[in-house]
Amino acid sequence: MIRPPALKPGSRVALVAAAGPLPEGGVDRAIERVQSLGWEPVAGQYCRGRRGYLSGSDAERAADLNDAIRDPAIDAVWFLRGGYGTMRILDDIDWPALARTPKALIGYSDNTAVHLAANAVGVAAFHGPHPHGAEFPDFARDELLRVLTSTRPAGELPFPADWPAAETLAEGSATGPLVGGNLSLLSATLGTPYAVQPEGAILFIEEVGEQPYRLDRMLSHLKLAGVLDAVEGIAIGGITEAPGPDGDRVSREVLHDRLGGLGIPVAVGFPFGHFDDNWTLPVGIRARLDADAGSLALVEPAVS
Repeated sequence: MIRPPALKPGSRVALVAAAGPLPEGGVDRAIERVQSLGWEPVAGQYCRGRRGYLSGSDAERAADLNDAIRDPAIDAVWFLRGGYGTMRILDDIDWPALARTPKALIGYSDNTAVHLAANAVGVAAFHGPHPHGAEFPDFARDELLRVLTSTRPAGELPFPADWPAAETLAEGSATGPLVGGNLSLLSATLGTPYAVQPEGAILFIEEVGEQPYRLDRMLSHLKLAGVLDAVEGIAIGGITEAPGPDGDRVSREVLHDRLGGLGIPVAVGFPFGHFDDNWTLPVGIRARLDADAGSLALVEPAVS
């Protein structure tokens, strides 16, 4: 796996809206956030657009991402938000250019699609927080910097203060490259050139706002496609905001039912997903999951 260069003071970070439109003031907040980290923001030409549930046409969104990937003066791409739409432009992106001049692609949720595509051409990507939100706690900031600015392995990842311990669904430990992200995107990309590469990997998943039966269906899809039989372990982050008065409890029961009997280590409750306190996870980089201890450690550097 090709590691992008580490970010340092003065690194130029492109801000790209590859999916949904930004709320009022979102781009300006993102620019200020990049500056607060000591980096130079470069806002995409079309990142302030709106076209229904998208931030612009497919051609506009693809142009911003291609411009950032092809520009040797850009050190990283930070996706402004998720929502929906990243899958629509995957075939229009110059992925070979990313492999020739690797740079960190940072985001989560719908941006899982670009992480999968980057891994498909052998480049590590980064499941991490978005920059546009009103809240950016110190924990998320520190974890972003820990992974993206140091060429040493990050080691065992810490939990936020007062965060409950991760729950063991199935005992054991395993080591392998981290793959995964948003469950909807993992399911939707199966059968495409951008499908997750599960062999020998640690699968990590998060999801938001899905009915428990839809969660069941997507996990069953991964099982039928052979993904769950190929991975060495599973780390589950936030499975949050399930509809209905008992949605979150039923969702937890679905996780037990679909993942607890696979014969591999599984733990749930790690700090990544649709909330403010977020790990930054390097997709494609080796990690060790200890389901008994409820811990996840990065065992090799994420950047070069």
